[in-house]
Amino acid sequence: MKKSVIVIGGGIVGLSTAFYLRAEGHEVILLDKGTITEGASFVNAGYLTPSHIVPLAAPGMISKGLKWMLNSSSPFYIKPRLDADLISWGWKFMRSCSKKHVQRSLAAIKEINELSKGLYHEMHASIDFDFHLEDRGVLMAFKTSKAEKSEYSVMQAAQDLGLDVSLLGVEEVNQLQPGVQMNVAGAYHYRCDAHSTPEVFMNQLKQNTFKNGVKIQTETTVKNFQVQGNRISTVVTDRGNFEADEVVFAAGAWTEELLKPLKIALSVQAGKGYRINVEAPTGITLPCILMESKVGVTPMEGFTRFAGTMEIAEINHNIRENRVNAIAHAATQYYSGLKIDLKDRKQAKCGLRPLSPDGLPFIGRHSSCSNLVLATGHSMMGWSLGPATGKLVTEVVSNKKLSMPIDKFSPERKYG
Repeated sequence: MKKSVIVIGGGIVGLSTAFYLRAEGHEVILLDKGTITEGASFVNAGYLTPSHIVPLAAPGMISKGLKWMLNSSSPFYIKPRLDADLISWGWKFMRSCSKKHVQRSLAAIKEINELSKGLYHEMHASIDFDFHLEDRGVLMAFKTSKAEKSEYSVMQAAQDLGLDVSLLGVEEVNQLQPGVQMNVAGAYHYRCDAHSTPEVFMNQLKQNTFKNGVKIQTETTVKNFQVQGNRISTVVTDRGNFEADEVVFAAGAWTEELLKPLKIALSVQAGKGYRINVEAPTGITLPCILMESKVGVTPMEGFTRFAGTMEIAEINHNIRENRVNAIAHAATQYYSGLKIDLKDRKQAKCGLRPLSPDGLPFIGRHSSCSNLVLATGHSMMGWSLGPATGKLVTEVVSNKKLSMPIDKFSPERKYG
């Protein structure tokens, strides 16, 4: 049975959802408060990462967060504030930072990442797409034995799940990337990973989605909902009212506030990340995460991107110069001769990641409204998981067999 569907949000998750819904034959309207030209989907590191099997909520994150909390240029910064939503999120986050949570999440995170990577490749092979996608893996580069040891258990877990990863010495790292020398002790090479250029893919996905018949309504802010029984009958916006059989929430960091009129409490905090693009040649050809500084480095189509930091400080797009400079400084410490000019730093952009308390996305229906489907809370995996989420949401809406179990991603799951 074909349905009419409203998708709220035009980031990688919302566009992917609209794309797959339309491919299934549903009538789709996508509403976005912006112009679908900026935000987290455009400024991320571009990684497709089956290797990222450990959720953000993991043992050790509480102590790190407390240590970094008062340092506004640290990799993980929470701006102190009296806010009920932040306090609730923080309590759930603390309950989730356990070995038990990590162990029960590993297989599900790996499975949805592999599903999504396969869908990226499927689109890449299609005549309708021509975007940058490389399967060269991702390096986890370290300077200290402490960082090496902390990643070793992750490598073992990844290998146990059948992922392709190995430990490299500094000479092997520099042989793989002869155009630049790295000042590191070594790196873990996750060959199972891939990378892309977000802007290129987002523009092509938007064009294909529109060309295939999805109605895209930009600069449209959702204000409220009309509910009949336990169903959303109308989505009320500043550009008119919209009706549909199903409503998909893919609004990222804005989801928690949007759901409040429906009296649905979903903990999602905005985690701001920054990126610097360097168009001058860098010699960098392999994606790399600089472990001690938590900076991602990606050779993209026409430039090299340096991205990182996690700043939880309400919803805003203010650029903190000290955080941009911290990314640039960290990169120059890992790559010999690398320079990131003031001009590049001045053109830094930011985006807001939707952080769930346990680091897992929210995918599926919510019992409060029978025609509401959630697709948000992807934390640092939004880019990697966009297509898989869109595919799974489409299967939920279409009442089809799911490509994988989604019980771990239930919007009504318990924490701890």
